[in-house]
Amino acid sequence: MTKPAQLHPRNPHQGRYHLTQLSLDHAPLHSHLVLTPAGEQSINFSDPVAVQALNAALLKHYYQINFWQLPPGYLCPPIPGRADYIHYAADLLAGANTVSGSVPKGKQISLLDIGCGANLIYPIIANRSYGWRCVGTDIDALALKAAQLIIEANPPLTGQVSLRQQTNSSKVFHGIIKAGEQFQLTVCNPPFYGSAADAAAANQRKRSNLKLADSPQKRNFAGQQHELWCPGGELAFIQKMITESVDFASQVGWFTSLVSQQSHLKVLDAAARQAGAVEVKQLKMQQGQKSSHLLAWRF
Repeated sequence: MTKPAQLHPRNPHQGRYHLTQLSLDHAPLHSHLVLTPAGEQSINFSDPVAVQALNAALLKHYYQINFWQLPPGYLCPPIPGRADYIHYAADLLAGANTVSGSVPKGKQISLLDIGCGANLIYPIIANRSYGWRCVGTDIDALALKAAQLIIEANPPLTGQVSLRQQTNSSKVFHGIIKAGEQFQLTVCNPPFYGSAADAAAANQRKRSNLKLADSPQKRNFAGQQHELWCPGGELAFIQKMITESVDFASQVGWFTSLVSQQSHLKVLDAAARQAGAVEVKQLKMQQGQKSSHLLAWRF
């Protein structure tokens, strides 16, 4: 499968997946290799098991992660897009100079991931790319248990990535950021949809566009309820995040979130400014035909 050239320049996932090499690095991927009608190697992207095998291979090849496994049904995110987020977020820390050498590296940089899930993708990519110290949070105890297994099974992550459970589902930063604690950056993939029906309808449209004939309830990237939807969807979630961020203005450098719907940007930008943010940025990320935005604000 061809990956687009519009990925961030520091994103290592440019061009085509080198599936033969990846399957040599991660043997379980080999059984999922198929040929397209054009005779090119690919995998069945409608199969969650194949997608997870590809992710495990990518993490092993590019990030030296030798064990990566998810509980059944948990979100298995596309790694190139997640890597793009981290590299664009790194540009915020670099300021005006975004060449590779200007991005601050090492454990003096602390990243907080709101909703790390079982996959732990953002902390893995951030730590292995830049050496940042990372804290992942989630409301789901099973997700955090699976994420902890990933940390313990991969020595490069031990002591570099830690986890905290958010025990109050109505809060984002409260109960997570401790008194006197400093983070240079927060990241978040909010629940996109406003209801289970919205999530199901979007999944059906995607599968129809891809001409997938199997179960419409099947998700190639899976996902638990709280990973996919919440009342009010991403707009309400990010608005809540902006409201709470005021209380931690002196403890966080840049607050950021992925925004999947461009129509939400104007409202969220205004909300951040009204909350007192001194700087708000909208960074467009493009992966082939799909585009999304990173909203960033600081006080």
